[in-house]
Amino acid sequence: MKKLGLLLSSLALCTAAQAADLTVYTYDSFNSDWGPGPKLEAAFEKQCDCDIEFVTVDDGVSILNRLRIEGAKSKADVIVGIDDALMEITRDMGLVAEHGQSLDDLEPSLNWTDTEFAPVDYGFFSFVYDSSKIETPVTSLKELVESDAKVIYQDPRTSTVGQGLLLWMKSVYGDKADEAWKQLAQNTVTVTKGWSEAYSMFLKGESDYVLSYSTSPAYHIVAEEKTQYKAAKFSEGHTTQVEVAAVLKNSKNQALGKKFVGFLLSEEAQKILPVTNWMLPTRAGIELPEAFGTLIQPKRIGFTPAEVAEGRRDWVKEWRTSAAK
Repeated sequence: MKKLGLLLSSLALCTAAQAADLTVYTYDSFNSDWGPGPKLEAAFEKQCDCDIEFVTVDDGVSILNRLRIEGAKSKADVIVGIDDALMEITRDMGLVAEHGQSLDDLEPSLNWTDTEFAPVDYGFFSFVYDSSKIETPVTSLKELVESDAKVIYQDPRTSTVGQGLLLWMKSVYGDKADEAWKQLAQNTVTVTKGWSEAYSMFLKGESDYVLSYSTSPAYHIVAEEKTQYKAAKFSEGHTTQVEVAAVLKNSKNQALGKKFVGFLLSEEAQKILPVTNWMLPTRAGIELPEAFGTLIQPKRIGFTPAEVAEGRRDWVKEWRTSAAK
């Protein structure tokens, strides 16, 4: 009986240990050595006495694609990296639980009220260039499309950044977007699967412009003390991205998952994200490095999540037939 008691105690400890593990689906750069994942993991594990396992894929769209395949059998407890353009599509899958977080401390301009997806960070899609090579950058999306500048961007089927350009082109060109894609294709160096590959190629000098974020130059200033990288400000405006986190309904660790989502909205985490993920904090009142004050301040254009959910399939098809190589 004593041995049986020891065995049962051991099993109980194993079960408790398993219950304290948290599996988070995210994208590669989020959990890279220089990304926010390692710092967020260390900070949260001090609070929770738990173990976080980040499972990474190429991009936020890839997270969605994986959830589609796995469905209710997904091993994820939390997802981080789906963006607001994919929220309704993800919600329709019926896999997401309410996050249970207060939204009172969020940046008022976000006007965020969603009870299932919590906003982690946000930014403006932009084309980044090297000002030591380009003295007079393009000032509009139409000017870029009509120029002979070499461009690298990401596949909207696998990348939320590439999807951002999909929405940008549709916002500016409307029913004539197919013609704009054909024109842009003439000067497109390549379309990559994700952001990291595209940005690395740009830094190696393989294009004049790369699709990224208005905050990307802040990284070069803060981390490398380089000021030549700039984001071109477009007169039509820029589409935005809000990256979100959500807890899955079938998670066995929902309480811990909600605690982690709450942590991502905390002051501690929100101070980490801008200088590791190089996006803007969603929590109001977070002090940013001086470099962020040098960034362009675009006006917002684009679509609601519901409009994206309705039109995305047709817009991707339009891109494939007009621009895909």
